[in-house]
Amino acid sequence: MNRKEFISSSLKAGIGLALTTSPLISVGQNRSRLTVMFTNDWHSRVDPFPLDGGKYEGLGGASKRAALIKTIREKNKHNLLLDSGDIFQGTPYFNFYGGELEFKLMSAMQYDAATLGNHDFDAGVDGLLKQLPQASFPFINCNYDFDETELEGKIEPYRIFKKGGTRIGVLGVGIELEGLVAPKLYGDIKYNDPIARANQVAEELKTKKKCDLVICLSHLGFEYQSDKVDDITLAKHSKHIDLILGGHTHTFLDRPKEVINNQEQVVNILQTGWAGINLGKIDYERDSILNAQNNSSCLLKIS
Repeated sequence: MNRKEFISSSLKAGIGLALTTSPLISVGQNRSRLTVMFTNDWHSRVDPFPLDGGKYEGLGGASKRAALIKTIREKNKHNLLLDSGDIFQGTPYFNFYGGELEFKLMSAMQYDAATLGNHDFDAGVDGLLKQLPQASFPFINCNYDFDETELEGKIEPYRIFKKGGTRIGVLGVGIELEGLVAPKLYGDIKYNDPIARANQVAEELKTKKKCDLVICLSHLGFEYQSDKVDDITLAKHSKHIDLILGGHTHTFLDRPKEVINNQEQVVNILQTGWAGINLGKIDYERDSILNAQNNSSCLLKIS
């Protein structure tokens, strides 16, 4: 099978498999409900883990994720599907296809937005730029300065979505690339303080753009025992951010981590682990969105 035939068959499998409805998925359409689905750090894990007796055997896989997403969407038409970075690197699919298959699969699943992780630069700025046309969704980051690089104008600081009567602002922040990525791969991209930039963008989204809910896609990492900026620190020092969907540290959170920000408001942090093992899902009711409180959340194991 040649490259074109393989990618085509993978895409058909990714959108065609049927699953039974998970008991965690609410039944029936609800016009006032917003369902946010999310992934992080799936690291080119296109196939499920092999049945070899390993810790994650049989789990994950793009086809099963696509089917689960489809089932959730059938229950609620007001939904978002987001990713917090490190889409690339981890299996031979990336080595052979350079990220083309990953972006095409996510496009087939109709992702709404994603942010960039450090491994998304493993093929360099040129490699990422080459694959961007395969992505039907925007990439969002507000603390990397892409001026004077080939990615200038290709990455958005935020995107606003309208679902039912709700306006949702989604922004993205990324980890410092120095020390994680070879300088020749990220080139002239400049790193800016993610807390300052996230607060600046979130304030614009809440006060000027009148968003009811502000979501931050973060590839900073959940928590460190150092002064390195993480999601906990971001949440504590944030303004106008309601939900942080994290990545990088491959942290499995069964329930949201609640952090009080500097406005004495609750910020929820969630992360799904890694390798596409789980699909995160959080349901907001209209009144709970306006009060910046989540209604319910869960990790749906993809098995």
